[in-house]
Amino acid sequence: MRIHKEGYTTIIVILLLLLSINLVIYYTIENAKIFKYGFIGLSFIFWLFIIAFFRVPQRKVIINPENILASADGEIVVIEETVEEEYFKDRRMQISTFMSPLNIHINWYPAQGTVKYTKYHKGKYLVAWHPKSSTLNERSTIVLETESGQEILIRQIAGAMARRIVTYSKENDKAEQGEQLGFIKFGSRVDIFLPLDAEIKVKLHQEVRGTQTVLASLK
Repeated sequence: MRIHKEGYTTIIVILLLLLSINLVIYYTIENAKIFKYGFIGLSFIFWLFIIAFFRVPQRKVIINPENILASADGEIVVIEETVEEEYFKDRRMQISTFMSPLNIHINWYPAQGTVKYTKYHKGKYLVAWHPKSSTLNERSTIVLETESGQEILIRQIAGAMARRIVTYSKENDKAEQGEQLGFIKFGSRVDIFLPLDAEIKVKLHQEVRGTQTVLASLK
């Protein structure tokens, strides 16, 4: 299993912290073998969970300029027409994917094209499925101009547990469909804003896989 580069520091820090706590408990508490060995076992399971969180999946991406692929693993929690107020300032079709702590938290480009706009916003840490999280939470916005000249917006949103959004995108970058655009740590959400005439291919509460599930097709 490959580990994502964003996880190296977290995995090592948590390992050292757990080792320290376990050593203190082991040598300071007497006559409590069940508790001590149980705590060691739980610590090991928790550390394995942290490692699994940063796993990198092996996936083959089928490039199709007309398709908008899922940018993240998770559950579709929003499919609606709404006003995108940061960049487009008009009505767009929004598709949002919620990532639980059990999901892979890599984010990928949903289409081929050129990065036209990026901006990071500080904010709150409401639960990622909250209706206002798209505009109030810590977030990072990327606008991609596809090869056909249409623009789509991808927004990484921190959740109640997430405290760090990583965005690799820079303006004028060439984006490859299925290439990594960033990472969000521990519970988060990705919104995608599409033209109103996009043909939606997913349903509410559907489980999707990044780079594998087609969210929509552009006209």
